[in-house]
Amino acid sequence: MKDIAVIGAGAVGSFYGARIARAGYRVRFLMRRDYEAVKRNGLKIESIWGDFHLKAEVCQTPQEIGPADLVICSLKTTSLEDARPLLAPVVGPRTKILALMNGLGVEERLAQWFDPRQILGGLAFTCINRLEPGHIRHLDYGHVLISHMLADMTATEQVADVFRKGGIQAATTNSLKAARWQKLCWNIPYNTLSITAGGVTTDQIMNDPGLLRMVELLMAEVMTAAAADGAPLPDDLPARMMGNTRKMKPYKTSMTIDYQARLPLELEYILGEPIRRADAGGVPVPYMKAQYWLAAFLDKLNRGLTPAPNDPACCAGAA
Repeated sequence: MKDIAVIGAGAVGSFYGARIARAGYRVRFLMRRDYEAVKRNGLKIESIWGDFHLKAEVCQTPQEIGPADLVICSLKTTSLEDARPLLAPVVGPRTKILALMNGLGVEERLAQWFDPRQILGGLAFTCINRLEPGHIRHLDYGHVLISHMLADMTATEQVADVFRKGGIQAATTNSLKAARWQKLCWNIPYNTLSITAGGVTTDQIMNDPGLLRMVELLMAEVMTAAAADGAPLPDDLPARMMGNTRKMKPYKTSMTIDYQARLPLELEYILGEPIRRADAGGVPVPYMKAQYWLAAFLDKLNRGLTPAPNDPACCAGAA
């Protein structure tokens, strides 16, 4: 693999793509809102692994990139339904597609458009934020877990090796479903509580007894739902994740950043699909459902899709 395309060059895609480019691969980034800034100034990476600057090769359309050996798709799942025209021009018959995204059911959606033999999933366990156009800050952790949709371990190792050459710890597994549920064990409690608790950071969640108890309850439901979906997770996973989060620097989740920017939240793939699978398996997940309903309402309210309390329309006809 020599030619890499990054589709969805936000914080995650830009950081990992830049690391891989530094290792000598040709990496082209599809950029829209940050195109002019990165074209002019390159990518500035602040990282616990060492700061660096990359004169990035950026494109405004996927047609400019053309078929690549590896496509890193790091779009938000809120954009997944619109991903096909972005991906199709960069996918050839031998291209590998790595969905470096959050949530459950991502690869299944991609497999409706592309050959499942080409599709892999990637989970980034990291704290990365985009500060401004072309400026990425990597705060903590950074390892990735990679798996193939059809458990092709040769292809999995081939893609993982690209990340390793970029100085990134890349583990592999033959169970993509279990890998997705493992990431959800963190994403469901911390991303959703950061919204429903009022835009809080991870340290605030860990330091509040009530929110910490919610983390425990949500993680327990994720563990049970994963098992019902045929992906049992290690019993010590919640304790390890909470321990790692307690040691983490104060972190504003990606969902909080989207909420504060009044962008749609990644609720359907992070909460909606796991809840549907729990229902299908006959597993009650009341805390996950409560978080889903609360966060979905706050998302609509935040984006003006439902009347705000001080909207005169709310009081029309009242007397």
